[in-house]
Amino acid sequence: MSAMFPSAKALLLTAGIDLENDSGIKVILIDSADYTYNSAHDFLNDVPVAARVGTATALASRTIDQPSPGVFDAADTSLLTVTGDPSEAILLFKDTGVEATSSLIAYIDGFQVTPNGGTIVLQYDSGPNRIMAL
Repeated sequence: MSAMFPSAKALLLTAGIDLENDSGIKVILIDSADYTYNSAHDFLNDVPVAARVGTATALASRTIDQPSPGVFDAADTSLLTVTGDPSEAILLFKDTGVEATSSLIAYIDGFQVTPNGGTIVLQYDSGPNRIMAL
C-alpha cells in the first residue's frame, strides 16, 4: 500500500517541506517484514532501524509539475553497495540529520529487490504520476 504520510501533507501545504529545493530529500529501501506503513508516524525515528536497508540517498534533479501539475519526479537513484534484507518498499523523507526531526513523506511499495552488495538503481515511474502525484 503506497501512501503519503498525513504529517507530510500538512508540511507541504505550509512550506515545511519543499520537495524541489530542500537539500535533504532522501530515499531508503524498506523491508516490509520489519515495518508496516502507519499514518500516525511522522519522523524517521518511527521506522525501526532493522527495517531500513542500505544507506539513505539524496534524490537528484528533482522537479515539480513536470510532465503535469501536481507531480513530483527525480532522476533515477543509484543505491551503492547495498546489503541487508530483501526490500519491498522505499521510504521518502526529509533528512535533517536528526531522526526525531526528519519528516516522513511517502511510503512506496510494489516491488521486491534482494540486496547482494552491489548497486541497486531505483527507476521511478515514467508514467504521468512519476514518483508521486498530489
